[in-house]
Amino acid sequence: MRLLWRNFVRRRNFLALGCASLAAAGSPARSTVRTDWCDCSFLPQAGPAGLGAFSDINSGLKITDLKVFGISLNLTSDRPYVFVKLETNQGLVGWGEGTLEGKAGAVMACINDFRDFLIGADPMQVEHIWESMYVHSFYRAGPVIGSAISGIDQALWDLRGKALGMPVYKLLGGPFDARGVRGYYHVDGATREELLRIRQTAQEQGVTCVKSGIPGYYEWLERRPKIERAIKAIQLLRETLGPDIDIAVDFHAKTSPSVASIIVKEVEPLNLLFVEEPCPPENVQAMEKIARRSTTPIATGERLITSYGCRELIEMGVVDVLQTDINHVGGITALWKVAATASVSSISMAPHSCEGPIGGLATIHVDAAMPNFLVQEICGRVKPTATDKVWEEWLGFPAMRMLDGRFPLSQKPGLGFELSEASLTKYPFRGTRPMARVFHDDASVAEW
Repeated sequence: MRLLWRNFVRRRNFLALGCASLAAAGSPARSTVRTDWCDCSFLPQAGPAGLGAFSDINSGLKITDLKVFGISLNLTSDRPYVFVKLETNQGLVGWGEGTLEGKAGAVMACINDFRDFLIGADPMQVEHIWESMYVHSFYRAGPVIGSAISGIDQALWDLRGKALGMPVYKLLGGPFDARGVRGYYHVDGATREELLRIRQTAQEQGVTCVKSGIPGYYEWLERRPKIERAIKAIQLLRETLGPDIDIAVDFHAKTSPSVASIIVKEVEPLNLLFVEEPCPPENVQAMEKIARRSTTPIATGERLITSYGCRELIEMGVVDVLQTDINHVGGITALWKVAATASVSSISMAPHSCEGPIGGLATIHVDAAMPNFLVQEICGRVKPTATDKVWEEWLGFPAMRMLDGRFPLSQKPGLGFELSEASLTKYPFRGTRPMARVFHDDASVAEW
């Protein structure tokens, strides 16, 4: 044992000595040098890693500051907005959003952790910066790191578009449809009368698609009365809204494969646009089981991070529609890659967007350039709410409101808006409330 230990120490010392000799002999300079093969500490860095390699081809634009804003519209929200602002040496600024439900404080801290990756960097090198943030974080991105990267990435694209004088969707090769991006609102009407009023308003506004959910919470094997309640709620939507409005139904992962299969099979004659998250998205085999049992299109993806998180679903051909969220998946860069990967497998995109206006507007730019785009979600209602008024107050126009059933495309450069820090001070950050915690009758944890 002692002999093995001595050999181990000699080998470690030899490797360390060899690395030092190579550096002294004039090997290519690196901005970071490991002090030992098993030591994760690094020498101090002067600016973003690898910056010197691009000195001859940089744009002259440099990031000089990063600011993070937490915005609470009210005390009861589980998703105070997290906005990112990047400032540059030429006066251009870029905005992005990394709002994460229930974890705003963690994302704000994580964005600040990426400061060393950004200050001094050329914002035109979006892909290089994205890869560095993702790979050099070592532990692969979950929702917190993913949301932090998302906010920064959106701000980088905003800067890129402004520097080149073009809307982001044109940088991506769009638009596919000059009329804008088709979208849908959420419908909460529980009675026939409420749904009839929603139908009339939707028709007046040219809205051609809505989404609703199913009532209650479900055990893995559920009693028939509760299942019947869900089926009748979906049937009421179709009967009342009529055949000309597309309807999507969000199960919100509340059902098991057994329960979801029964409901989805029963509502097949209603020709739904899709059923969303009939089971938790991380359980790909369970999702596949549901998909095999029904002809109703299956959608999922809002909780998935980066294109890597979607790979198994795409390769297995489990879903018909992917719904990755630009505020979590990794920003414009990652959403674009997910869409491209899905397109190869004939999977449509219906991105999720239930946070703030910056991420919503950024999503529209990517949608406009997707060949496999289906429809865009916004967690708004057919009639504008108080939140819509706040967004218009910030941005100067009714952000994320549709005209004739579509989100219009801006001709302004970048993401197409200006935002002042002063306008945000009215809504200071007040912490994050946790997301809903619901339980079954026996106190076991329920999906909501």
